Amino acid sequence: MSAESTAGPRRSTLVVVALSLFLVVAGAASGGVPGALVMAGLIALAVGAVAAVRGRARWAFIATRQVAGGVAAAGLVAVLVGGATMPATQPSSSATEAAGQDEDTEQAQVEPAALSAEELEAAAAAADAALAEQETAEAAVEADRIANAAGMLNESSAEAVVGTAAPTSALAALAALEVKGRAPRTGYDRDLFGSGWVDTDRNGCDTRNDVLARDLTGEAFKPGTRNCVVLTGTLADPYSGRTIDFVRGQGTSDDVQVDHVVALSDAWQKGAQGWGGTTRTAFANDPLNLLAVDGPLNMQKGDGDAATWLPPARGYRCAYVARQVAVKVRYDVWVTQAEKNTMATVLSSCPDEQLPGGVVAELPVQRSTAPDPTPAPAPAPKPAPAPKPAPAPAPAPAPAPAPAPAPAPSASYANCSEVKAAGAAPIREGDPGWQPKFDRDNDGVGCES
Repeated sequence: MSAESTAGPRRSTLVVVALSLFLVVAGAASGGVPGALVMAGLIALAVGAVAAVRGRARWAFIATRQVAGGVAAAGLVAVLVGGATMPATQPSSSATEAAGQDEDTEQAQVEPAALSAEELEAAAAAADAALAEQETAEAAVEADRIANAAGMLNESSAEAVVGTAAPTSALAALAALEVKGRAPRTGYDRDLFGSGWVDTDRNGCDTRNDVLARDLTGEAFKPGTRNCVVLTGTLADPYSGRTIDFVRGQGTSDDVQVDHVVALSDAWQKGAQGWGGTTRTAFANDPLNLLAVDGPLNMQKGDGDAATWLPPARGYRCAYVARQVAVKVRYDVWVTQAEKNTMATVLSSCPDEQLPGGVVAELPVQRSTAPDPTPAPAPAPKPAPAPKPAPAPAPAPAPAPAPAPAPAPSASYANCSEVKAAGAAPIREGDPGWQPKFDRDNDGVGCES
């Protein structure tokens, strides 16, 4: 070895030794022997660790990793011993006085009473309400951003396009959804919708793997799982329009995620709070409500509804919104007015889009305002009123009886000359003044000549 090749290591050794002595002296000045021991231990620990990594040090006495390990171990022991024997730092008089004053102040203060269970519950409810209000405000801001986009329908125009849509379309199905405000998110927990992915169809595979197997192409399964656990595959992502390779494993599985098209938290705030556990589990594992999608976009969506998030791939928005409508119709989940306006806007560009999954919406009966081209049948003529019965004729008054003939005055005739003079001739038997002598021929008539 030449003199030039050995000069460098020697200078390095001198520098390290000088620096080590300086640090040991500084430690002794501040902490006495324990301080010096700690500094020496740290130096030995550092030197031993470096030598162990390199395999040897530039100093002759550390030639192997075994020696380096021994030096590092000795240094660690020195640090621990020095630290254990280091004298406790005494507080200064000013610090002591300040501590005394603080103690007096604490004693002078009245210890606050512990909060009752009711007060703690009320405080928690107030915090939840404040959080829900903040979330609602944030959702409203995002909804306003989307609503202000060009061509967004307002409430009246949305109702108009929904009311005139074909009865079997997804656009018409919007009429079956109740419109209400978003309820607070208070009490929401993912486990309320079932613990993780559940094998609801009892085919031996959990729902996540079912969806991956349905939505991926060229998928390969883990051996021994009866084609349940998907290891690899290719996704034609509907949200972005990109092709994504799925590889199960640490750091790669999240590239493809299974999205709840109607987010669980969104459903919780729009009706699911009142469901039973069985219904919520069915909702979370319903294939109609699940899609394998780009992981980062799913995280971006969060629990947004149509008013706050739509897929970047515009060509998929009609199918996406139609699926949301179908899920909400099936489970009777309501919508906000901003959400309905957005849905109507999207679906008005594809009025023939149908509800997926065989879902049929029960539409409310609406009275049409358009004139009916078929003339209404003429009303049947009203039957003529029955004639009033004629009043019964009043009975004819009985004829007054003829007055009895006045009794003829008594007549007496001496002969036919008097009869004739009285104008009674010829006189008949029974006439006043009749006398048989007047009837000479006995024919019942007298004074005939």
